[in-house]
Amino acid sequence: MGLRETKKQQTRTAIADAALPLFLEHGFDQVTVAEVARHAGVSTNTVFNYFPTKEDLFFDRQAEVEGRLATLVRNRAPGACPVETIRDDLLTALRHDDPALGLHADAPRFWQVIHDSAALRAREREISESAEAVLATALAEHPPNISKGPNQGDHLMPMLLAGALAGTHRAALRELQRQILSGEQPTDARDSVATAAAQAFNLLCSGLHVDADQTSQELRLPQ
Repeated sequence: MGLRETKKQQTRTAIADAALPLFLEHGFDQVTVAEVARHAGVSTNTVFNYFPTKEDLFFDRQAEVEGRLATLVRNRAPGACPVETIRDDLLTALRHDDPALGLHADAPRFWQVIHDSAALRAREREISESAEAVLATALAEHPPNISKGPNQGDHLMPMLLAGALAGTHRAALRELQRQILSGEQPTDARDSVATAAAQAFNLLCSGLHVDADQTSQELRLPQ
């Protein structure tokens, strides 16, 4: 990274670092972009140059979050099940108390700020939908090895599998948040979510390897 890009990244980080404490203390809707600019020591226009919307200031790692599951699928070992890859990444993060999962003291306040703001809840849904779409593209480009008959849902499989994978991953994180916000100890919440998530992902992975001819016989639509 060149000097110019390094300085731009430093400015972006400084703005985001100035914004988050304000949002955590006062709430997202109560803080203006002008206040963030003042605390960061830059102009309001500079803030918008780096963050097109106020929501981008709060979710400053949006691009990383949106692409995480897709990156795991693209970079998995040859022949590896994408479900197992995503499962193992989540379980490893839980086991190591990854700060990105919210297993730290400030996380409940962060989640509460989202809960209290309709704008942030809407952006969170957009991020989830984008992550699922990017994952579907990755699965189409790097499909799992499954037993299936010819031309049985080739164009639909990536989209449906992405929905199942992203939904399970999202549900696990949401349950982690719910338990911690309700007063559960983070370690207890982590352990219970890890156990349930492992079981859910294992069911998805086993389903991938069921012979498609057998599946079509067993799962006929009602007449």
